[in-house]
Amino acid sequence: MNQGYMDANVILRFLTGDPPQMAERAASLFRAVEQGELRLIVEPIVLTEVVWVLQSFYHYRPAQIAPVLREFLGQDGIEAEDKDIMLHALSLYESKNVDFADALVAARMLRRGVTQIFSFDEHFERLPGIRRLVPREWLRVDTP
Repeated sequence: MNQGYMDANVILRFLTGDPPQMAERAASLFRAVEQGELRLIVEPIVLTEVVWVLQSFYHYRPAQIAPVLREFLGQDGIEAEDKDIMLHALSLYESKNVDFADALVAARMLRRGVTQIFSFDEHFERLPGIRRLVPREWLRVDTP
């Protein structure tokens, strides 16, 4: 079977229909996926770029973005090494009001059993199972 990686711009053209000529070419690619002629691979960094563009340029909200991308990732013929992590990150992004990149980091942390993150971003405190530490606070964690 034919396979290839895809870039964020192909996904964005397909999802937004903008610009129409590129959108039609992207749609034809995804029709080939639907027909089982092609398998496409998406990387977490590509999905992160898609979310960022949809939110910043097209002004979509997480509640609009996450369901569409979950459906997209769930299609036969769309592969990702860490698809379960990306799906978990989309859920955190949508439900906890955090940036997708941070949700992706949190999902990866939880998969590895790591619960602490050093960050100045307070929104990490909204994520279940994650403990945010401000740099230098770690000195007090294990010190009596």
